[in-house]
Amino acid sequence: MKKTDQDAISPMKPFRTPTLQDKLIGELDRALNNIFCEQVSSRPYPPADNPDASDTANSSAHEMTAQQKRLAAGLMRVNHAGEMAAQALYQGQSLTARDPALAERLKHASVEESDHLNWCRRRLTELDEKPSLLDPLWYAGSFAIGMAAGIAGDRWNLGFLAETEHQVVRHLDSHLEHLPPEDSRSRAIIEQMKIDEQGHAELAENLGAAELPQAIKQVMKLTSKVMTSLAAKL
Repeated sequence: MKKTDQDAISPMKPFRTPTLQDKLIGELDRALNNIFCEQVSSRPYPPADNPDASDTANSSAHEMTAQQKRLAAGLMRVNHAGEMAAQALYQGQSLTARDPALAERLKHASVEESDHLNWCRRRLTELDEKPSLLDPLWYAGSFAIGMAAGIAGDRWNLGFLAETEHQVVRHLDSHLEHLPPEDSRSRAIIEQMKIDEQGHAELAENLGAAELPQAIKQVMKLTSKVMTSLAAKL
């Protein structure tokens, strides 16, 4: 049978539609890469664009006392653990979101969260520290929570996202207050993270996020407190 011109320009169709099992395998691959491998960021490293922080990689660390370095590293380890959880949360939410357009928005937001993860990991390396040993736990737990939020329905999914990001913004404000004044590089990272997280919260609200019950908000705060306490030490 002779092919028509239309057939010649038609894009190739996939052999089959990906199943849930296919998607879960893909998410496992993503999880392993996030936990154990350094990824390429989609945006420049914030300290490189900040005149006050664009010194050599370790010069600001050398200016800090040992105690200040431990404090900064602890805060950045907590931030890294939070971004590890955020990656998993967004992926779980996008996997079970009912509206395909919402799923795409969640995936786009996860790219920014991936930048945060990479920036925090890079800063920890500059401070001669390592990420939390409990990162696999944060990832697995957050992925399950994200899937549950998506299953509950898109408005509740968005409501959970909005409340999570509002809590993260308050958490980052606290870190900016406690960060050693000499650590301009970590400060540049956290300030950009705060801008992005606030944007994610506003996006969720604009898309019709439901207001979560106060009891759920309190449970989320308690869970976050436990995670940050453990991540700062382990």
